Amino acid sequence: MGAIVAGAGLSASAQENAEVENRRLDTITVTSTKREQTLQDVPVAVSVVSEDAIEKAQIMDINDLQTLVPSLAFQQSQNSSNTTFSIRGFGNGANNVGIEPSVGVFIDGVYRSRAAAQISDLPNLQRVEVLRGPQSTLFGKNASAGVISIVTREPQFESQGSVEGTVGNYNSVRLRGDVTGPLSETVAFSLAANMNTRDGYGENLVTGSKLNDRDRWGVRGELLFVPNDDLKIRLIADYDEIDELCCISGNLVNGPTAGAIAVSGGQLVPEDPFSYDTFVNFDPTNELENSGISLQVDYDLGFANLTSISAQRSSEDLSNIDGDFTSTSLLGQNIVFRDIDTFTQELRLTSTATDSKVDWMVGAYYFDETVDSANDLTFGDGFRPFLDAVTGGGAALAGLEGFVGVPAGTLGAAGQGMSDVFLQDNTAWSVFGTLDIHLSDRLTATVGINYTEDEKDAIGEALSTDVLSGLDLVQLGYTATLASLLQQNGVNISDPTSVGPFIQNNPAVYAQLQQAAVGVAQGAQNPFGVLAPIQFVPPFLNYPNAIESGSTSDSDTSYTLRLAYDVSDNINVYGSYATGFKSSSWNLSRNSLPFAEDYTPSSTIVDPVTQQVVFQAVSSPITDAGLNLPNLTTGTRFAGPEEAEVFELGVKAKFENFAINLAVFDQTIEGFQSNVFIGAGFALSNAGKQSSEGIEFDATWRPTEALTLTFAGTFLDPIYDSFPNSPSGDLSGTRPSGIPKTNTSLNGNYDFEFAGMDAFVRADWARTSDSPWADDPNTDTAVRAAGYKRSSDVVSASFGFVTDNDIAITLWARNLLDEQYNMIAFPTTVQTGSFNGWPNQPRTYGISVRKNF
Repeated sequence: MGAIVAGAGLSASAQENAEVENRRLDTITVTSTKREQTLQDVPVAVSVVSEDAIEKAQIMDINDLQTLVPSLAFQQSQNSSNTTFSIRGFGNGANNVGIEPSVGVFIDGVYRSRAAAQISDLPNLQRVEVLRGPQSTLFGKNASAGVISIVTREPQFESQGSVEGTVGNYNSVRLRGDVTGPLSETVAFSLAANMNTRDGYGENLVTGSKLNDRDRWGVRGELLFVPNDDLKIRLIADYDEIDELCCISGNLVNGPTAGAIAVSGGQLVPEDPFSYDTFVNFDPTNELENSGISLQVDYDLGFANLTSISAQRSSEDLSNIDGDFTSTSLLGQNIVFRDIDTFTQELRLTSTATDSKVDWMVGAYYFDETVDSANDLTFGDGFRPFLDAVTGGGAALAGLEGFVGVPAGTLGAAGQGMSDVFLQDNTAWSVFGTLDIHLSDRLTATVGINYTEDEKDAIGEALSTDVLSGLDLVQLGYTATLASLLQQNGVNISDPTSVGPFIQNNPAVYAQLQQAAVGVAQGAQNPFGVLAPIQFVPPFLNYPNAIESGSTSDSDTSYTLRLAYDVSDNINVYGSYATGFKSSSWNLSRNSLPFAEDYTPSSTIVDPVTQQVVFQAVSSPITDAGLNLPNLTTGTRFAGPEEAEVFELGVKAKFENFAINLAVFDQTIEGFQSNVFIGAGFALSNAGKQSSEGIEFDATWRPTEALTLTFAGTFLDPIYDSFPNSPSGDLSGTRPSGIPKTNTSLNGNYDFEFAGMDAFVRADWARTSDSPWADDPNTDTAVRAAGYKRSSDVVSASFGFVTDNDIAITLWARNLLDEQYNMIAFPTTVQTGSFNGWPNQPRTYGISVRKNF
């Protein structure tokens, strides 16, 4: 009997141990410190999205990740390539090809420098690591806010593959396939391809086209050489295309210019962005081509691993949008073309000793990139009627045309506009190193350093054919005022026989008239001053020139200091201080303007009768060099570097079926590169200081073998500590736009048997709290008054099972409850008082069928 009882006890204990083992959380491997470590052991704030989560949550591209990683956010505006990623509220890079993102994106260790090269659908995803906070010590280029590191599966020496097809609403069709296997005992290959098509969920009511569609495809091939245990060589080549009609802009507020649109024969959609309907004269197009090749070599030297990653990438981006967002042809074509070629080379040496008191890494990074950008902006045939309507019926423009002697209808005529070309060469290099000093079995001190030099040479040339914007209204106002004053004295300014004797006989009186005319011309009484706000594209001062070199040269030393302590085998804590850096960003757009220290806006006024200079333009380097142009103003040629720092305390705990990671931080960026739309263009500037204190956590609990729950959150207190020179005035002490104070996500996955088959059901909920619509308080006030919210609750779900013949079937829905919110709000182009926004994607759903072999 005792043996039976003992045996029963052992059986119960074994069963209990088996249940505990089945509930044990998986070990997650990361390479965020460029060493292979477990997520639990790495003392860095990093979120990991696993291959299993990617498949079950139907993560197709980098944009979808924000539903699983609360610290990560993205915003998309007028086309697919104008996408901005942010981490902890810090991020930029859209709407100006000269601005490199503050969040660095690396795919298999290769830097993707612009959003156009980051947003494609990616096959064979293994995991995605999101590193939060400055990462400049280890990553060689522009990681002042964080890093998104995407890791794909290597070729395998066992033959295998898969094919997957998906159909969904809006006639969605997705096809994916991959195959891998050996070519010999030392060489393996993989080949993957994907296609993603879908009708648009919006409609252009002018052309009848469906907008915000999907039409993209890509191929990727790899070779893996493993000639011996010490050497591994991985060669990757990829190519992808995007050809889409994107993106819809909805009317949030139709302001006082709506009547002028109607007078011009145009139509506006009522203030309902979620009708997904729009009136535009032509469809917004976006065509992207990306290609690249990379070679990674890993060699075990015995005492260390040598890694070399070489890559050459090319990206082309062609877009055209109706920038006035109405069916009135205010603006005609707005064609933008960008061509970016990038070469990168990284070398690093990583120690491999397992019993050493010091682990070390040293490396070097080289970056060489050329950027070509061109933009053609033209006025449409509705532009002049619109100008007539907003200036009081056309008398002002007609009067000016008569005064300057140009044919009626010249000012604001269709076909006028601006063409610009910008070129940039960027060369950067850095050296870096880290030391992990094991002070005891449980305490490790880390010191990391990175020295970077970054040089950029830029050329900007633009030609404005806008006759109105080329007119010096101050000079014309002087001439008109002087003529009026002379006429009051019985003198006709156009009659030399009348004006000459008057000046000769009354020099003092004429001098008084001149000074009076100068005062009127430079003030609010200028008879043509009402036209100044519609001089949208004045002449452009090309650079480099005698004053502006067109070059920047930056250098920086970034470093990391960290202490990590293993409280127990299950709990680790760390404290760190790190700095980050992003180099200067050139304003490669028609809104590029001289700095205030180089130019003081003013006009030289010449008396049309005597040819005497009656007012000399204010002295400045550009004026003194003879480079002054009519209506030239000041702004920025480039934004200076960003310098980031973060203080962080973290704890990581992992038990049998529960894990939690927690970080408390105080992060700042000095010189944050802000690029704000102001109605007729973008204004690039450096914020003095932007900071964010916050708490982040992510927790995973497996209460049973079948159920896994994940809860994550980010809680921020963002502020502009100093931003006195913003386009909207002094924003110091205000909250930056688009940064919610709270982001949370809850994910649940339940595995079970369904009709004798392995099955799962998964749900994902992501909540984003409210945030300011724009840094400009007038925009935020107007949009809020119209009742629009920026908070959102997005729920997605999926259900899947695997048949006996290894066919996986998944039914899925993203934004299941059809939550509606706008991603961005902005002042409508050339329509004062009106505001537009970019609405989110509505509910999508479908079924995916996958066969593994």
